[in-house]
Amino acid sequence: MSVNVTLMEPWTGTLTQLEWPSTPRLLLLALINIPLISIVLNVLWQLLPRDKSQPPLVWHWIPFLGSAPAYGRDPVAFFRECREKYGNVFTFILLGRRVTVTLGPQGNDFVLGGKHTQLAAEPVYSPLTTPIFGKDVVYDCPNEKLMEQKKFVKVSLTIDKFRAYVGMIEDEVKDYLNSDSLFRVYQQDDINEWGVFPVLKTFSEITILTASRTLQGREIRESLTKDYAQVYSDLDHGFTPLHWMVPGLPLPSYRRRDAAHAKMSSFYQSILRKRRENPSQNQEDDVMNSLMKQRYRDGTTIPDHEIAHILIALLMAGQHTSSSSLAWAVLHIADRQDIQEALYKEQLQYFGTPDGGMRDFMYDDIRELKVLDAVVRETLRLHPPIHSIMRMAHVDIPVPATLGTPSGSEDSVFVVPKGDIVLASPLISQVDPVVWEKSETWEPIRWYDEKGVAALANKEYNEGQKVDFGFGLVSKGTISPYLPFGAGRHRCIGEQFAYLQISTIISALVRRMEFRLEGAFPAPDYSSMMVQPVPSQIHYRRRKFD
Repeated sequence: MSVNVTLMEPWTGTLTQLEWPSTPRLLLLALINIPLISIVLNVLWQLLPRDKSQPPLVWHWIPFLGSAPAYGRDPVAFFRECREKYGNVFTFILLGRRVTVTLGPQGNDFVLGGKHTQLAAEPVYSPLTTPIFGKDVVYDCPNEKLMEQKKFVKVSLTIDKFRAYVGMIEDEVKDYLNSDSLFRVYQQDDINEWGVFPVLKTFSEITILTASRTLQGREIRESLTKDYAQVYSDLDHGFTPLHWMVPGLPLPSYRRRDAAHAKMSSFYQSILRKRRENPSQNQEDDVMNSLMKQRYRDGTTIPDHEIAHILIALLMAGQHTSSSSLAWAVLHIADRQDIQEALYKEQLQYFGTPDGGMRDFMYDDIRELKVLDAVVRETLRLHPPIHSIMRMAHVDIPVPATLGTPSGSEDSVFVVPKGDIVLASPLISQVDPVVWEKSETWEPIRWYDEKGVAALANKEYNEGQKVDFGFGLVSKGTISPYLPFGAGRHRCIGEQFAYLQISTIISALVRRMEFRLEGAFPAPDYSSMMVQPVPSQIHYRRRKFD
């Protein structure tokens, strides 16, 4: 007998007698241990020495998931906690992606004022917007083409157009109050009984109706029947963090979104075909008619599918920002009876007639209404529609030393690595207690002082350095602590229309009704891409008999 056989025999017997786990037990052990091992490895990886030129990484336990729960639950609290620990520049993991945050006015300027060749919006937002808006527009085309598309749309955003829009908006509000079942108490012509309406639903519908009537014309407005309410809702439900972070999932909401986009695109293109076939019968001066006449720099006309998709983008993007701003504004008005009374007295002062009525609201009146102006601007300060604005770093980008530097190294700077998402949060600047007194309080009075912080911030935003990014001169405005409509080349081209729309709707409502809020003031809901209040209701009562 050989030595090898002698040595192996005891082990062979032992191995034979061992009872190996069954396949189900192995799977169970793997399910338990692999996550634990990955967490341990993730912790060890974070403890390893790091490149000091990279911004500090926010500590997280679970790989891939990273800081997503904290950021998604309350981004403002998350940013403030991180700022306290790491300063104005830090990186966190968001579902496997590195996101580098730069806070404060200088952080906003770094992201929003960056060169497009270095910091681009298209790779970040295209997975979200393209399935909703459509191909070849907004973030699904080269930036130079987007700038041309913005220029085309601005043709319908002139002062002369705005003068005509005011009456249209007020008519839509009056028709809504007189016909929608939510305002049955108002329709009973009773000045004693209180009714109630849901905030989000009401202002979503009002903004859609007013925007479609003004920007998209009577023909499109009258064609957007109740049948399209569900289509719009299906598109709207595609505007979520899930659809952005994980595109293409085989889920019902994704399929409904895609079907709704196809129906809306077909709807617009059918109207385009009718207009082209009968040019003499369709002379309405609306955005569609304007786009049909435009040409790109290379001389080509805008294809019908692009016109349709621009109109979808115009309707969807504008509706989200205006409806959320209106919801917040009227909630605050209902909560602050002193401001509500001041708004109504202002309406009486400027528009009251000898017979006890009120004359029509005109565009040129808006700038004279100081209380209304303060209400709108304060709402946009405390509740900007978007809390995070992101870009993709195409190259390694040094961070200015004034924004943040590695600790213990005076001569070195942070460098944002190529491939990082870079994030600015104007909201943090707009509620910074270092800049704003009672920063968390909705206080329109702060805007009355022409030499105060609010007025100076607004002046810096709107009257600063002018730049033409390809769609006309705009104030760059990136260094201001007040950026309600973004800044730089992606500054919202519809901001003046949004201000007009919000102001006119508030005026039309305050003239006709008084409001009351019962219970605690609604908290912000960060689960959507737009910051809206959690579902809530406002009580209303008619001011006067018809």
